[in-house]
Amino acid sequence: MTRELGPDLARDERSVVTTGTFDGVHLGHRAIVAYLVARAREIGGVPTVVTFSPHPREVITGQPVPLLTTLDERADALEALGVERFVVLPFSRALSQLEPEAYVEDVLIGQVGMREIVVGYDHRFGRGRMGDRATLDRIGAQRGFSVDVIPEQIYGAGEGVAGDGPAQGVTISSSEIRRRLLEAGDAAGAAQLLGRPYRITGPVVKGDQRGRTIGFPTANVQPSNPAKLVPKTGVYAVRVTHRGGAAVGMMNVGVRPTFETDGRRTVEVHLFDFDGDLYGQTLTVDVVARLRDERKFDGIGGLVAQLREDEGQARAALAG
Repeated sequence: MTRELGPDLARDERSVVTTGTFDGVHLGHRAIVAYLVARAREIGGVPTVVTFSPHPREVITGQPVPLLTTLDERADALEALGVERFVVLPFSRALSQLEPEAYVEDVLIGQVGMREIVVGYDHRFGRGRMGDRATLDRIGAQRGFSVDVIPEQIYGAGEGVAGDGPAQGVTISSSEIRRRLLEAGDAAGAAQLLGRPYRITGPVVKGDQRGRTIGFPTANVQPSNPAKLVPKTGVYAVRVTHRGGAAVGMMNVGVRPTFETDGRRTVEVHLFDFDGDLYGQTLTVDVVARLRDERKFDGIGGLVAQLREDEGQARAALAG
């Protein structure tokens, strides 16, 4: 897959395009991409994803948006689905103020090249999000490209989603996944909407090594991108890939209140049945299930007893 960063793009008129942030590459995104790839193969086109960095909402509102996937994670996931061209447009206020027609004409046709476009049912674009499917149909009729629209993707209609999901299913969206992870730490529900466990990747950095003294050594994982979403404070069951292979364990996200610390939030992972040095390695942590809230214990004995109980619950959750 080619990876291109605008504005210097290698225009390709064969491109079958979809455009959007695609943060998470969740099941809704995958439905769009599956059609995109199949359609491109059918007509001899190049399946192309046009995305943005930074997140458009961050530029427009001035507020940071926690990312479900970094650009590299997004590119890797899309390549695995068959995308052949990954175009990143630097998102700016100037780009956000382009009229919908100018965005299609100058960017998608003029810079990227576009033979056909595939969009989700609610796709909006251009200044004030005024562009929609009707806009694309009108321009397509004039410029000779076709428009394919993928319907709303609803998970588990009539069944709901694990965790705090509604009884009649939920529309799959990046915002809903962020809400589940940030507000409830609902790792299981997020995984269902993503189609895979939520993942955090980062190097192991030096910590205070207190865990080693109580029989639960931990690896202090620093997310590789500071914008990466870290789930709600608490204890989680996790699967971990490291240089030596794979392991299961549990993760604590929080401030370790039993020890008087500086209040910094950390991500600490304890691997079961593992004895080795992880410092300097990059760990890939798949968050499988939330076990409990983080809380302060009166002493080390109470903490250790709880950690042993957590380990039993984590092993059970990971055995399923």
